[in-house]
Amino acid sequence: MSAQPRTIPIHPEGGGKSAAFEFLSTRKDELVGWARKFSLFPYPFVTACCAMEFMAVSSTPYDTDRFGAALPRFSPRQSDLLMVVGTVTHKQAPVLLKVYEQMCEPKWVMAFGVCATSGGFYQNYAALPGIDRVIPVDIYIPGCPPRPETVIDGIMRLQDKIARAKHPIITKDF
Repeated sequence: MSAQPRTIPIHPEGGGKSAAFEFLSTRKDELVGWARKFSLFPYPFVTACCAMEFMAVSSTPYDTDRFGAALPRFSPRQSDLLMVVGTVTHKQAPVLLKVYEQMCEPKWVMAFGVCATSGGFYQNYAALPGIDRVIPVDIYIPGCPPRPETVIDGIMRLQDKIARAKHPIITKDF
């Protein structure tokens, strides 16, 4: 008697999904979520005084690279995290939207500081009252300017959001 290899049906005849398929699908989402959460490539859209705190967060004492947010990329096509740092005016809004549209999926947006989140103390005719009027925002970092610890906490919260999300993998049949 020869031993037959045991096979697990991925899609049983009934049309439903088997337990093995559900297990593999769940594990795939966890694996892709873990990989994406620790490989953020930020693109800084820096416009105002919060830039000093952004430089502090990126430097040695805080080292955002240990949290998976590596050195900034200077092309939106190479990044998946748009960090809007500082005041955005109405004239800059189309530029910000174009930068956002150039980023590949999946992409996330961080509003860095009170000016990016709500217009800050510049609330006048020229300042945009929050970047969420132009692009969707995933995480808001409060403060004027925000402390580096607050920014790191925001990065960690964004990582948790990324890990919990569904991660579809697109396959093409050739």
